Amino acid sequence: MVAVDQLEELEVYWTEINRFPLLTQEEEYTLAVRFREHADLEAAHRLVSSYLRYVVRIAREYHGYYGLRLMDLVQEGSIGLMQAVKRFDPHKGFRLATYALWWIRAAIQEYILRTWSLVRIGTSTAQRKLIHHLRRIRQRIDSLDTAQAEELAGSLGIDSRAVWEMEHRLAAPDESLNRSLVDGGEDVQNLLIDSRPNQELTLLASEEAMWRHRLSNEALATLDPRERLIVEQRIMADTPVTLEQIGEQMGISRERVRQLEKRSLAKMRRAVGDVRAP
Repeated sequence: MVAVDQLEELEVYWTEINRFPLLTQEEEYTLAVRFREHADLEAAHRLVSSYLRYVVRIAREYHGYYGLRLMDLVQEGSIGLMQAVKRFDPHKGFRLATYALWWIRAAIQEYILRTWSLVRIGTSTAQRKLIHHLRRIRQRIDSLDTAQAEELAGSLGIDSRAVWEMEHRLAAPDESLNRSLVDGGEDVQNLLIDSRPNQELTLLASEEAMWRHRLSNEALATLDPRERLIVEQRIMADTPVTLEQIGEQMGISRERVRQLEKRSLAKMRRAVGDVRAP
């Protein structure tokens, strides 16, 4: 009965948010200016409402992997959307969608990490790396074996129990979206997802990538050659280099590399306006 209630909640919510019209670029710009310059709450409400359907679609990307209630993911994504609207500057030349996409995903990811009862790993960075590696493994095989779990734990510097706990979470079955609301009724999954490629989200992802690339280049341009090398090898590389290795390359101590890394990241945050600052 609880599952049916949740599905009915989803159907009602999806129907409700689709009543809000999508905004043209001109309408969006006008509303964003009204909210930013005049604190017009009605304008903010219209901006948020017009993008709620994207929150649902993005939440769906995470739902199948983590076994959490979709509506909980949607709620957290909506909070991210509201933060995006609050901080959005229409004068910078890009659409709200490009900016909001990042905030929605970040809010959902942080909720997932906050919600799971994991064995302590140490840092959120390690948790995110673990999720990334496990998802790649699950795309190739059906399940994780002991040797793979120990190898992954060793490469990330964590306990193998944390790997198994995360694997269990990722493998948690969740078939509620494939159940009908009533006998003979339509699956809620069909109400939420079109079988064709989602061109809107594909475009948003492309715009987001371009925007992040631009910000990255602008931020890197503020660094001197040594700082840039540290950031590229420590932060941007697929396999980060250790502080000790960089220290050996440059002929400086591990602590000095750490100080330079900290200074470099601070300069980059200032360069892009630190969009995540409270």
